[in-house]
Amino acid sequence: MGKLILRISVSIDGFIESSEEKVDFSKSRSPEGAAWLAGKIGNAGAHLMGRKAFTQLSSFWPTASGALANHMNEIPKIVFSRKGFDPSQVTSAKGWADAKVIGDMAEGLADLKKQIDKDLIAHGGVEFTQNLVQTGLVDEFWLATHPVATGRGFGLFQKLEKPLYLKLVESKAFATGAMMNIYRPE
Repeated sequence: MGKLILRISVSIDGFIESSEEKVDFSKSRSPEGAAWLAGKIGNAGAHLMGRKAFTQLSSFWPTASGALANHMNEIPKIVFSRKGFDPSQVTSAKGWADAKVIGDMAEGLADLKKQIDKDLIAHGGVEFTQNLVQTGLVDEFWLATHPVATGRGFGLFQKLEKPLYLKLVESKAFATGAMMNIYRPE
């Protein structure tokens, strides 16, 4: 059985999105970081995301190039949406328009972890990732910490009801000042 991995960018002060303005994490992304990440996600079984992230990513990746593009486009996508959602209404792009849609996150994740032997890589925005953390089903957190402080915003873990203790299992620093830290729950 593969792992459920949450991959997300965070500010140096721990926010995944600012409450004031969109944080531009791309300023500290690099080809080196993209290549490292591509090596990590290349064998994933599926990309998981919420409806909002799917809408944004499906407009970018089908025409993108670089180390991550093939992995983002060719690996199956699964969208979580309680409101119902038809991916083909958002995009006609190959590998995106046929994304599977799941309504109940906790039940859907438990089923996916049983059905797919490869890692499941979750990407998303505030609501999706905070809800994902609350399920308690995340096996690894890939936190790309970028050298920008926002001072306020939305934290990945701000809806936790009790502390979640994590163990650092890998860390990689990049020349741009960004750092990828991989944690597993204890």
